[in-house]
Amino acid sequence: MTAAAVVSQADLAHRPQFGWINGLKAGAAQLIVLHHLAFYGPMSDYVQPLLPELLGWLGGSARIAVQVFLVIGGFLVAKSLSPAGRPGIAAPLQAIWRRYAKLAPPFLAATLLAAIVTPVAGIWMLHDSMSAAVTLGQLSAHALLLHGVLGYESLSAGAWYVAIDFQLYLLTVALLWLGGRLAGQRRGHWLMPLAVTAGITFSLLYFNLDAGWDNWAPYFFGSYGLGMLAWWASDPARKPGAMTALMAMAAVPVLLALAVDYRSRIALALIVACALFLFGRARTPSQGGAWNVINALGRISYAVFLVHFPVSLLVNALFISYVPLEPGWQALGMLTAWGASLAAGAAFYRWVEVPLGRVVQQWMGKAGVRAVSA
Repeated sequence: MTAAAVVSQADLAHRPQFGWINGLKAGAAQLIVLHHLAFYGPMSDYVQPLLPELLGWLGGSARIAVQVFLVIGGFLVAKSLSPAGRPGIAAPLQAIWRRYAKLAPPFLAATLLAAIVTPVAGIWMLHDSMSAAVTLGQLSAHALLLHGVLGYESLSAGAWYVAIDFQLYLLTVALLWLGGRLAGQRRGHWLMPLAVTAGITFSLLYFNLDAGWDNWAPYFFGSYGLGMLAWWASDPARKPGAMTALMAMAAVPVLLALAVDYRSRIALALIVACALFLFGRARTPSQGGAWNVINALGRISYAVFLVHFPVSLLVNALFISYVPLEPGWQALGMLTAWGASLAAGAAFYRWVEVPLGRVVQQWMGKAGVRAVSA
């Protein structure tokens, strides 16, 4: 690895941040952790009489917080792959490999952690939230991010999202590559926004209405595409008319889809897209006041997302075995699991995600040098 890369990683936390994006990621990650704590139990089963409305909402509606990640994912992929919304991509296979190399190593590490923790938790409790003993085929499917497609049980809550994120990235790369082939030497300013708008429309009016598609990217592309359009629409180089047209291209399919079949998750996706259009590009301080907490929680959000389930499972097992089965005590257990998930996410980010990222970057850098010299 070059010295510049080391300095870049070391200085990351001290550079101006996309603070509003970090805030959305941090808030959504907390809701996902609390949703799984409320939904899976068994601590929440004992707390239910104490806080029925709160746990009912956390166990149900709070799951739509995943839409925040989907929209932000589209926003950032547009920033990375097509900042100006132009068709074409220089090295599609390399882009796909980089995405896989970013997502898969920490995901597989967290999957192995879940595979180890689940039988340990099974010493103290039996619950339907616990997966069966892991198989080699199941681990292999997770490593390839194909567990949902191949019908394998996920080893951790939220594992489906990592696979869907990778599928959505693949779909975006394919659209950009195909757009480049169709545009040829023409500039094609509106080709990609129109293609993404068509994708949003088909997603929301067909695929997203059928839960049978929920292991495939088209089911979620409506939300992801809204993030892409929000990035392109918020480009300060665009004229106000073009900005308005792009946001209208995002809003019209959503409003039509909501009129056909109202879905709160899709309404939230549109709200998040509008927020990103207004504030998504804003740079904020890396430190100072609340930004310390917001940026830190935003940085570790993926790690928290990956490790919170096995951590929560273990805390559940210990609290229902060694702590009185009373609402107040079990509520303390839920708070303990929440805090432990954040602590484990911070540790995972520092000691697993970042080091793995460095190793992968170093390996990819060496592979690139060998390819050039050959």
